Amino acid sequence: MSRMFARTNRSLLSHWWWTVDRQMVLGVMALIGLGYLMAFAASPAVAQTIGKSIYYFANKQFIFLSLAALVFFGVSMLSPKAIKYFAVLLLIGALGGVIATLFFGVTVKGASRWLLIAGISVQPSEVLKPAFVVVTAWLFARQRAKFVAHDMWLAVALLLGTCGLLAMQPDFGQTILLGLVWMCLFFLSGGSMKLIAAMAGLGLFAGSYVYSTYGYFQSRIDRFLDPSTGDTYQVDKAMDAIRSGGITGVGPGDGRVKSILPDAHADYVFAVAAEEGGLIIGCFIVFTFAFLVWRALWALREEREHWVQLAASGLICLFGLQAIINLSVNLNLIPSKGMTLPFISYGGSSLLASAITMGMLVGLMRRRTSSDTRIRTLPTRGIHFMAGGRT
Repeated sequence: MSRMFARTNRSLLSHWWWTVDRQMVLGVMALIGLGYLMAFAASPAVAQTIGKSIYYFANKQFIFLSLAALVFFGVSMLSPKAIKYFAVLLLIGALGGVIATLFFGVTVKGASRWLLIAGISVQPSEVLKPAFVVVTAWLFARQRAKFVAHDMWLAVALLLGTCGLLAMQPDFGQTILLGLVWMCLFFLSGGSMKLIAAMAGLGLFAGSYVYSTYGYFQSRIDRFLDPSTGDTYQVDKAMDAIRSGGITGVGPGDGRVKSILPDAHADYVFAVAAEEGGLIIGCFIVFTFAFLVWRALWALREEREHWVQLAASGLICLFGLQAIINLSVNLNLIPSKGMTLPFISYGGSSLLASAITMGMLVGLMRRRTSSDTRIRTLPTRGIHFMAGGRT
């Protein structure tokens, strides 16, 4: 075993071991470990409620998490060039899948976001996200490096086309998420503040249109602002679970609210974790996500390639924003939105997307040259990434 990971060993695994950011890998594995634990803590009650065997969801999640771990390690071994080409192919396939959902999709709660393939439900919009981020970053980097205007407009067209397809499903949560990440990438690449303001205005206009057109979207906003206007059962039960957990929790498997909390194994898995593990486990989950975001941004200080900086920044922004949205919904800080907690919530497509996202990020962060102490500057308004040795 020691010879396998020796510095003199030229194998792919040994090279990966000596170039990867091990703290990032440790953080991801911690989340996957929490995913295993929560699969057996939160899902049995849900399975019994719908008449399935007690470990129906837990067994499926065990398989999904194991496959996600393999995907994460596999993607993290790719070179930046391979990640770029992989993202392009994945984007084409995912966009084709999203288009297919509009014609052949399985409709659940009024939304056609899933395809049934060989008896397995697949959500193409999930795996679309990391591919969208990497390709957008590549287009912005090309535009800044070669001063080719059409690359920027290709990025704009990609945003509008992708968001348009997602809105037709409809899936406004993913639309907002991708829009926010696109704006972050555009800002980091030195985009015009006028265009940023114009895109923000377009987003507000689109939000107003959706609010006035889609009743369920309007209802969620209204219930958040004024709970007396509608049913807030799901959010109320999530808050009850968090409050009942206290500081140390009620103990593994002893949670009671999860048996009456809808989507306890999926969108509201954090509430179950807080009930059974208390404030201690809740803070640990938040700290783990925060650590991964901080570690990625810290390590990117020494990156020399502009597009790698942009792509990695976009991926960690995507990962962090999704976690923030899920945690905020669980804590009733924003209106209810069906968005999973990466690596912890139930769902095969979500786990695959999270694995690809973090696999790409870790792959882009791998050391490729000796340390360089020059200042690496993105062509932005004073945003610098200072290079230095990684710890």
